[in-house]
Amino acid sequence: MALLARFSLSLSSIAVAAVLSNAALAAPDELLLGKAAGYPIGTGRTWFYDESTRVGSFSHLDRILPHNTLRKSASPSSLERAERPPTLTYRFQQQTLTIANFLDRQRVTGLMVIKDGQVLAEHYQYDRNASHRLVSHSMAKSITSVAIGFALAEKRIKSLDDKVATYVPKLAGSAYGETTIRNILRMSSGVKFSESYDGKDDLARFTSVRGKDGTIAALKLFQQREAPEGTRFKYATAETVVLVALLREVIGGPISDYLAERLWQPIGAEADATWITTRSDGYENGGGSFNAVLRDYGRLGVLLANDGRVGSKQVLPKDYLIEATDWRRHPEAFQPRKATSYFGYGYQFWTYPAEKRRFALLGVYGQSIFVDPELKLVLVITAVAHNASVGKESFASERDALWRGLVGTFGKW
Repeated sequence: MALLARFSLSLSSIAVAAVLSNAALAAPDELLLGKAAGYPIGTGRTWFYDESTRVGSFSHLDRILPHNTLRKSASPSSLERAERPPTLTYRFQQQTLTIANFLDRQRVTGLMVIKDGQVLAEHYQYDRNASHRLVSHSMAKSITSVAIGFALAEKRIKSLDDKVATYVPKLAGSAYGETTIRNILRMSSGVKFSESYDGKDDLARFTSVRGKDGTIAALKLFQQREAPEGTRFKYATAETVVLVALLREVIGGPISDYLAERLWQPIGAEADATWITTRSDGYENGGGSFNAVLRDYGRLGVLLANDGRVGSKQVLPKDYLIEATDWRRHPEAFQPRKATSYFGYGYQFWTYPAEKRRFALLGVYGQSIFVDPELKLVLVITAVAHNASVGKESFASERDALWRGLVGTFGKW
C-alpha cells in the first residue's frame, strides 16, 4: 500500500508538473484569441475588429482580401543567428525582465532582434511560425514613403514642394490636391480627418467610399482645412493614400511591382509579400495591409539600419531616407515631444526623442520595427494587442522599455 501511495503521488506530481509546464508555454489570452478553434480567419467585414479571429486574420489577410504580390528574391540573403547571443534584458515596473517575460506578458505573434545583421532572438506565439505572412498595418506607410523616395531619385517627382495636383490632375482644386507632397508626407495638410478605429470615424467613411467609388472619389470627400498646411502634425491615413494616388500616376502601374524590383528583391527577401488592394480601382491600400514573413521584416529593418545599403550597394536613396527619419531635418512642429507627447514624425516614419537618430515603423495592435542606425540594431514585433491604439494598455510602455533596454545593452540612449 505504501508503494502504491508513493506511485500515485509520483503520478500526481508528474501531472501537476505537466499542467504547470503547459501553463508556462501558454501565450497571453490565447483562448480569447481563438486557440480552441484553431485560430480561425475572419471575413472581409470582421477581420479588423473581431478579437476571436485576430491571430488568424492578421496572418492570413491575403486569403480574405484582393491583393498584389511582391515576388521574393531569386537568391535570398542570409540572416544568420549569432552563435552566442547575449542575455537581453530591460527594466519595467521596477523589475528586470527578459524577452521571455515580454512574451509572457504581451500578445505578440512574432519577435526578432537583429544586431549587425545577425539574429539575436527569434520567437513566435499562437502557433505562428516563420512561414506566416504577418500584417504590417500602418508600418506600410513607411514602405509607401520609401516608394516616394525612389520616385524622387528617378526624377519622376521633380520636387517634394510641388503640389500633389501637379501629378494627379483629378485632385486639382481639392484640399489634398492643393497640398505639397512634403506636407502630405508629414501628415500636415491641415485637412479635417478623424481616425479613432471605432468604425464610426472618418477613416471608416473614407474606406467605405474608397472601396465602392475609388481612391480619388474618397479623397475628394475631405475638403475642410482646420489648420494651414505645414503647421501641425495630425495622423490621417488618408494622407498616405494621397501618396498612393501620386505614385500610381508617376510610375504608371502597381506600387507592388515597382517596389518588388527596387526594394523587396534587393534586400534578399525569402518569401513573397502581399499588399491588399481596393476592389474598385486596384490601388494598394498604402496606409496598411502589407503582409510579409517576420524574417523579411527583419531584412527591411537591417536595410534601414544600414542607411539603405545592402553590402556595398546603395539600394535606397540615402539622402531621402536620412531626411525622412532624422527629426533635426524637420520643423519644430514635427519634432519629438512636439508632434506628439513622445514621438516626432518625419516622412511617414516615427522619430524618437533622443540626440541620436532612431526611428520606428508602427502599426495598430502593436506592429513595430525599431531601428538604431548607429548601433545597427533592429527590433521587429508583430502582435494582436487588445486595442488598436496600444497606448491604451501596457503594451506601448513595455515595448518602449524593451527597446530602450536593447539600446542600453549595446550603447547609450
